[in-house]
Amino acid sequence: MDYFSRQKNTNIRLTLPVVCFVWQIAMIILFGVFIRYDEESDAHWVETKAHDNITSDIENDFYFRYPSFQDVHVMIFVGFGFLMTFLKRYSFGAVGFNFLIASFGLQWALLMQGWFHSLDPQTGKIFIGIESLINADFCVAGCLIAYGAVLGKVSPVQLLVMTLFGVTLFAVEEYIILNLLHARDAGGSMVIHTFGGYYGLSISRVLYRPNLHQSKRMQGSVYHSDTFAMIGTLFLWMFWPSFNSAITDHGDGQHRAVINTYLCLASTVLTTVAISSLSQKTGKLDMVHIQNSTLAGGVALGTAAEFMISPYGALIVGFFCGIISTMGYIFISPFLEKTLKIQDTCGIHNLHAMPGVIGGIVGAITAAAASERPEDFKDRTVLTQGGYQAAGMCVSIVFGVVGGAIVGSILKLPIWGDPADENCFDDEVYWEVREPESIPPILEYNNHMIHKQQDLSESNFSVEHCES
Repeated sequence: MDYFSRQKNTNIRLTLPVVCFVWQIAMIILFGVFIRYDEESDAHWVETKAHDNITSDIENDFYFRYPSFQDVHVMIFVGFGFLMTFLKRYSFGAVGFNFLIASFGLQWALLMQGWFHSLDPQTGKIFIGIESLINADFCVAGCLIAYGAVLGKVSPVQLLVMTLFGVTLFAVEEYIILNLLHARDAGGSMVIHTFGGYYGLSISRVLYRPNLHQSKRMQGSVYHSDTFAMIGTLFLWMFWPSFNSAITDHGDGQHRAVINTYLCLASTVLTTVAISSLSQKTGKLDMVHIQNSTLAGGVALGTAAEFMISPYGALIVGFFCGIISTMGYIFISPFLEKTLKIQDTCGIHNLHAMPGVIGGIVGAITAAAASERPEDFKDRTVLTQGGYQAAGMCVSIVFGVVGGAIVGSILKLPIWGDPADENCFDDEVYWEVREPESIPPILEYNNHMIHKQQDLSESNFSVEHCES
């Protein structure tokens, strides 16, 4: 590690603790001023039950939402974290910084989303419950998606700054899409994936490193790192139906969202495997495709998950998503890096940005083609609602691209302790990495097999001696 890298390490050693302590103290103060329990989590729940003629605690929203919250929470902290452990020397950074970003961002998300969505005008307070926690996790997901584009190339302080602005932008674009345009986006194809994807890609473009080839030796994966990344894939794949249905209305919409996502994901796996095999002369599978493109169907069905898309429609969406996402890794990712100079470490364009746009289009077409107008379309015709759905997708792209360019310019300032080109994708820059100890040779007097062989030899010698 050169002198410049050591100086950056010194800066980050001083800056990171200060940022974490100051931020957490600020959160304590802001939560003390603004955040309160909602009526279903407050100690006065008994009075609320009596007032609203609620006969059982089971009608508390906690019992409806907590199973979905659990699944989404696992996706955020385990699924996203382990999915990014594919790099041979950046597993600590993948899981550890994912942990840091999510814990940092969810607190700010509760405040930002509360100010925009649930601020009580009379008391000036934000009342939170189980659904607030799910929405905060959704908000953080957008920042974790963006992290995938810059994985291994930025410092932890840069990640915190990126998350601070990312959560803020997310809350604004979410408010515009859901509250002003009244678009439907239960699983976040537009609000989460399209925004997060283009936010990360735009930041990566601004932070382009022409000499990143100096750390090329660290950019690949090894057998065990790909296996760990596959753990993240499986957690995400299994729980994605919960992700897309977590905040839908109770009843048929939530039930339908689970079924549609379940079928779409299964279809995506088949076409991903087919295209991955066809792309290789030997017919072998590429683990990059299996880790990522198999999830694209869940992303693409987020907007239309609760719509009457029909089971075969969900299979069709998954069919095409597996093909498009896998082709993206084969052809589009190299194009982005060589021509547009976007160094997308995890390929978030193919897993989140592009499938997110597909999801927005599918949502717009499904809404416009509906045979009857649902009650929540705000007195619009189905064609008009389809137009508003498309407008929502455009808003998420604009916020992602423009916001990412601005935040990228801030992150480019030489004050954040980012790694040198030759030290990218290496945990040793920011983590205490203990090398595996060599296994000491087994001494003869400590080897039970040798003792056993000696005992057998002595026994055989005694038998032969007696016979003679």
